[in-house]
Amino acid sequence: MNATPAPQGTSPAVPWEELVTVALLGTDRRTPPWLPPGPQAPAALLDLAAVETVRRRAGLRPAPAGPRPEPAAADLRPPLPPAAARRLALLLSDRPGTGGGGRRGTAPDLMELLPQWLALANERGYAPPPQALPALLDAARARTDLRPAALTFAGPRALWLARMNPEWRFALRSVPGGGSDLPPPQEPDRVRRLWQEGLFAERVALLTALRARHPALARDLLAGTWATERAEDRLMFLDSLRTGLQPADEPFLEQALSDRSRNVRATAAELLSALPDSALAGRMAARAAACVAVDPTQGESVIVVEAPHECDPGMERDGVVPKPPAGRGERSWWLGQLVEAAPLGTWPARLGGRTPEEIVALPVADDWRSELHAAWCRAAVRQRDAAWSRALLGPPSAPEAAGPGAVSLAERAKLLSTLAPGDRADWVAGFIATHGLSEAFQLLGVCAVPWAAPLGRAVVDALNIARDAGSYPWSFSGVMGLAERCLDPAEASRLDALTAIPDEPEDASPGAGGYWAEAFQRLTTTLRLRAAMAEELRGA
Repeated sequence: MNATPAPQGTSPAVPWEELVTVALLGTDRRTPPWLPPGPQAPAALLDLAAVETVRRRAGLRPAPAGPRPEPAAADLRPPLPPAAARRLALLLSDRPGTGGGGRRGTAPDLMELLPQWLALANERGYAPPPQALPALLDAARARTDLRPAALTFAGPRALWLARMNPEWRFALRSVPGGGSDLPPPQEPDRVRRLWQEGLFAERVALLTALRARHPALARDLLAGTWATERAEDRLMFLDSLRTGLQPADEPFLEQALSDRSRNVRATAAELLSALPDSALAGRMAARAAACVAVDPTQGESVIVVEAPHECDPGMERDGVVPKPPAGRGERSWWLGQLVEAAPLGTWPARLGGRTPEEIVALPVADDWRSELHAAWCRAAVRQRDAAWSRALLGPPSAPEAAGPGAVSLAERAKLLSTLAPGDRADWVAGFIATHGLSEAFQLLGVCAVPWAAPLGRAVVDALNIARDAGSYPWSFSGVMGLAERCLDPAEASRLDALTAIPDEPEDASPGAGGYWAEAFQRLTTTLRLRAAMAEELRGA
């Protein structure tokens, strides 16, 4: 990109994006012709950036007026109640990083409450005050986790604004169709034209929107151009079939198993394995069942494993990766993939009519237990099978909190995500009651918000025990932060007794009592603020 020539004695006008690119790369790696060579380049770049900053702030040169933009689409949702609108302005005025380091004090973290406020506002179907939209878009630009809820709440006026400001263009990319109207399925000619002639982002948006409401139509649209699509595009399009996956998708996915791209083949195999009645699932079940059996001749029933001796072309076509990662044996690698892809319904019939709990309780010969159970864990998560997840988790009070198949906290968290919210909360509450909070943070993150009463009580009781013991308080800051966002606000009155500075044991960490008092004061204040937010959004 070339700089615009400038009158003699003035700096050239360099586009801001070009200045940023050169600054990120460094003038040693890239010295454009509008910068002097050698050691003067960095200072010259900063001078140009300073001049361009003034230009950007000063406005535009007078020029003929352009066409007036079309008005924004009307937002027909009801406006926020006045108290809720004032609360939104307060939440958006808080900026991360404005405070100093060290202890947080007793004030709530308003930015951490914004996602919850947005979720409540979207549940009630409110429209935002127009004057709040710029700050809302700025917040969503800074935090990608806010974008789905923020853009849903912001509505059509935010898309109108995003077309006017390059810094808000993310909003156009985040909304199907980039803010433009997608043709409805009732207009097949328009649908076909956009699919065949649209930009890649428009085609992805069209396929995603159709798949959510008319799965068969989306699949047929993709099948019609599949052979002419680029490999990277085929992978993106194929991934959209996860939404509304159904047995009718099987013929198309079977065809994709022969694709030239390994990634496309792997994705097709993964999707087919999630259809328990698919031909691929049946093939994987037969292969896995040939490797795993019960040997009743050893006095007690024992699972015996005979891992595959080769990865044949049929296995490769069905998604088995032949080459293992470094440090992993080939046979165990192939076995894990077969068991993971086999429908879990295979195993009760194969292993003597036993339930999942009885199966995972069986001993496994020759040190294959961890490999076999880890594969069953992955299968339970992929197939969203709550019965197998419960069996693999085991009771939360198990020694070392290690379920029969869960080898890490991350795997236990994945298994928990397949359970119903109430069952999930009960299991984590039992885990905390037995093992405390030191390993509970990752498990708490998969629990529904607000936490169910038994889970909330378990967390508060464990924090209280840690406080009374004079434990190092900063070790629990992550759990305390989660409690501020996830604990039921009704628990606030129960926490009042914990806001005083406790008597510190002789072996307590220095200053621990004051920290705990501050933390519980902040927790109770935040819970009451969340209750007030919900009340304001009810319009009371």
